[in-house]
Amino acid sequence: MLDEKLLINDPDKARKGIQDRGGRYSDDLEKLILSVVQKRQEQKEVESLRAKLNDLSKRREVGEAKRVKVELQEKEKLLSVMENGVQKFSLSLPNLPHSSVPLGKTPGDNRVVRENISFKKAVDFKTQDHHVLGQNLGILDFESAGRMSGARFALLRGVGAQLERSLIQFMLDIHMREHNYLEIFPPFLVTGEILTGTGQLPKFEEDLYKLNGEDLFLIPTAEVPLTNLHRGETIPEEKLPLKYTAYTACFRQEAGSYGKDTRGLIRNHQFNKVELVWITKPEDSMKALEELTGHAEEVLKRLELPYRVLELCTGDLGFASCKTYDLEVWMPGEDRWREVSSCSNCWDFQARRMNTRYKGKNGSGFVHTLNGSGVAVGRIFAAILENYQKKDGTVEVPSALQDYLKRKSLP
Repeated sequence: MLDEKLLINDPDKARKGIQDRGGRYSDDLEKLILSVVQKRQEQKEVESLRAKLNDLSKRREVGEAKRVKVELQEKEKLLSVMENGVQKFSLSLPNLPHSSVPLGKTPGDNRVVRENISFKKAVDFKTQDHHVLGQNLGILDFESAGRMSGARFALLRGVGAQLERSLIQFMLDIHMREHNYLEIFPPFLVTGEILTGTGQLPKFEEDLYKLNGEDLFLIPTAEVPLTNLHRGETIPEEKLPLKYTAYTACFRQEAGSYGKDTRGLIRNHQFNKVELVWITKPEDSMKALEELTGHAEEVLKRLELPYRVLELCTGDLGFASCKTYDLEVWMPGEDRWREVSSCSNCWDFQARRMNTRYKGKNGSGFVHTLNGSGVAVGRIFAAILENYQKKDGTVEVPSALQDYLKRKSLP
């Protein structure tokens, strides 16, 4: 949610931010700016009438007080309608890009910050993608999953299920024991209010799974419950930063993505992910973004997977983000890079929607929230199959996972 003071005092800054994102929200922004101006004017009139009514009551001017009271009640009703209008337009608008984000319109304008390709393996055979490899090894069963649930679901068998579980434990152990995150195991169902707090509602309802007849949704990411842990709270600044990690299953309808990545584990309706969330003081959030991104990178380094870090341009930012780094892993079976983590600073955008504040010796304000995958389990599963495949059709287990999996190769 955008700062009303900015919209009043520097609307051109907001206009530029929206335009840099591609401009498709420009009309909604103008409606919001107008609504905020009108609401502020109405607030002044309401406050003036309240003061007048108070003065008349003190002077016991009953007749005039009754007239003013009626007028005040009508103005308060109108103000309530205006506040609802401001809320509606506010919830539909994305965050503004940070000034450090590179300008651009498409993913092709994203900037490669660094890459680590030292783990790329030279092979003398034709590599296969994870979809074929997993089925040949008997550890991925898309046919059975399809019979039970339809397209874009996966069933993992035997050591495939064990590899998935080992990856989850491996990631949680790194973040909890070495990076000092507090592990949480949250509900997988949350209310609409919680999804509104992080920005999934009302804009992206079509991507969510909702229970019929109930205000409950399956979570699309653990970011949602973790970030909302302090909804409506004022946190003493000495407790910041707060760092949370969680494993959850995630559920997304992937509306509008038909025909894209329908094979394998890349874009499924249900998938596993280990999430990282920070809650910080405003002045610390950009440094926190670098640290959080480094924590996600550490997983890829330990698994010895070739990867690169991209800084997203203004036109490719997610709805709630003001600055994002994507981590991509090289997939030799597909001959392309694949995103496995998106690490974002959401500034005070989510905090305003959740009303999460901090208080310290020098004042108070909204916290800043950050999130990132630490990392997407299914996509790392796929990356291991493709990067560690051998000529005989087996797959080597990364050395970092061998103690977890109790084996050196698959199957």
